[in-house]
Amino acid sequence: MVVCKTGITMLKARGKKVLRISTGSITLTNLTTFEKYSHVKKMREEYGKLDKVEMSIWECCELLNDVVDESDPDLDEPQIEHLLQTAEAIRKDYPNEDWLHLTALVHDLGKVLLHPSFGELPQWAVVGDTYPVGCAFDESIVHHKYFKQNPDYNNPAYSTKYGVYAEGCGLNNVMMSWGHDDYMYLVAKENGTTLPSAALFVIRYHSFYALHRSGAYKHLMNGEDFENLKWLQIFNKYDLYSKSKDRIDVEKVKPYYLSLIEKYFPSKLRW
Repeated sequence: MVVCKTGITMLKARGKKVLRISTGSITLTNLTTFEKYSHVKKMREEYGKLDKVEMSIWECCELLNDVVDESDPDLDEPQIEHLLQTAEAIRKDYPNEDWLHLTALVHDLGKVLLHPSFGELPQWAVVGDTYPVGCAFDESIVHHKYFKQNPDYNNPAYSTKYGVYAEGCGLNNVMMSWGHDDYMYLVAKENGTTLPSAALFVIRYHSFYALHRSGAYKHLMNGEDFENLKWLQIFNKYDLYSKSKDRIDVEKVKPYYLSLIEKYFPSKLRW
């Protein structure tokens, strides 16, 4: 076992290396100090270039299969297991919403940011709750007290209710703390996915618990956001509660999801 400088533990399992996202190394100090407006802008500019690698959605699923998220206390299985469990649970209850099945499959693919091919970002910059930057940090955000260490906390431009935004501006115009959610949103959008706006909303905001649990930041939402929020709240129930120790027969369900990938995504994507 080797602990990397980023806190990712390299384990040899079933003859291959597995990247583990270590709970202990996700420090609240880093999360609240570095996730500021200037940092997010820098990361969006860097990773928005989509110049790291070119691969298909399914190839990314397989790459993510080497990542186990230890920040998730409910499951100790490769990420692809969780993706398929979520997708299959939604497919059972919403059989006609194929876009939602695929959204469940791809929603966490941004966690490949932990992989060396993508710069091996530290955990605080990939996983965890997300929230807007450029305006006041709502008190409903987990561990809110630590935001006092963030330079934006006392910056007059970023510390008011609206900050750099306007009422009803739409969440698509709001900068979110950087992580796997925003990255996968950029990948899908910039590669021309034909998934509906509700799918992109789910991908970008599924870790935005201050919104879909506490109802914060609704003053920044527009009409389309409110419509899409309904789907996010539906999705969130499956994202949180579909995890189980029952293994998914990947080869059995793979053809169905490959057909959805072909329907909604190009064969190769820039990442």
